This record gives sequence, C-alpha cells and structure tokens, in this order.
Amino acid sequence: MGMAPVPRPGTDRILDPTLNCRRAGVLVLFYPRDGELCLVLTRRTDAVDTHRGQISLPGGSMDPGEDAAAAALREAWEELAVETGPLDVLGELSPLYIPPSGFCIFPVVAYTAERPSFVPNPGEVAEVLEISLAHLLDPDTRGEEIWPIRGVDVRVPFYRVGHHKVWGATAMVLCELLELIQEANR
Repeated sequence: MGMAPVPRPGTDRILDPTLNCRRAGVLVLFYPRDGELCLVLTRRTDAVDTHRGQISLPGGSMDPGEDAAAAALREAWEELAVETGPLDVLGELSPLYIPPSGFCIFPVVAYTAERPSFVPNPGEVAEVLEISLAHLLDPDTRGEEIWPIRGVDVRVPFYRVGHHKVWGATAMVLCELLELIQEANR
C-alpha cells in the first residue's frame, strides 16, 4: 500500500476472498539486459476497454480453468510475443483489487535468462518500457502529486520512468516487489 493513491476506494476489499470481481493474472518478468536486471512494462493503447494509455504489467483476464500463472504467461505471449517456455515462475505477490475496472489482479513473478524479443500487439500495446531494477530501487525515482480523479483531489504516488508516471495498481505491485527485494538484501 506504500504507493496507493489516497484516498483509494476499495482498499478494504483487496483481500476479501468472497469479492465478486474479474480475475486477472499479470506478469512481472525479470531478465538481464546490458549487465542489469530489468523488467518490462507496457503502455496500453487507447483502443483497449480499460486503463487506456496507462502503464501496466502484461496481463489480462483468467480464462475458465486458468490460474494466475497460466493467465499471466498466456497474456505475455498475446501482448508481447514472449516465449513462455524458458520462463521460470518464481512466485506470486499479493492480489490487488482495482475499483475503477472491477478487476482483481494476481501478480506473478518470473525470470528468464535471456532478454525476450518483444513484439508488441498493436491493438493492446502502444509502447514497451524496459526498466532496470536499480532504477526502480533509486529513491529519486519516486514522486507524488495531487491529481483530480473523478471529482476528488487524490494524492498520487508514482515512479518516474522516462517521461512516464507509473502509478495506481502497477506502482502498488512494484512497491510490494521492491520491499520484498530490499528485505531479502538486509
């Protein structure tokens, strides 16, 4: 919750096991690039149904019978043509409810030993962003602003990634991941 907008409706529902929501798997994919550990984010097109133009993790709705890992890997293939065979699924992070779209996302963390050849699906992905872990861990990457959202002034924390601001659910997932990494290195 360290990067959650304030106020954030629906915060109390995040871990409600009876929550009626659209379930989705999202992928946090680590890989080496130029001697650094990186991860991939996407900027969504303006043609998608929800979260248009926002920075997100590859992912989407779980199909019947799919778990979070299967959905996240399938969506990485559909959105970025990531070959899923060489990916090692490392685990999952906390599920997160997203009130505006009614999604519950289930983040899956994976690693591949080689940088994937990303081929963005033009209907879903406007831009591919590759970010080093070191950049995200740098405290100067974090910012905060007051934004009017649905008629309310909201304190919005974000990560600076180039000229983009990574906020909302994506920032919240990254925050949990970075906290776990920092705890493991203490």
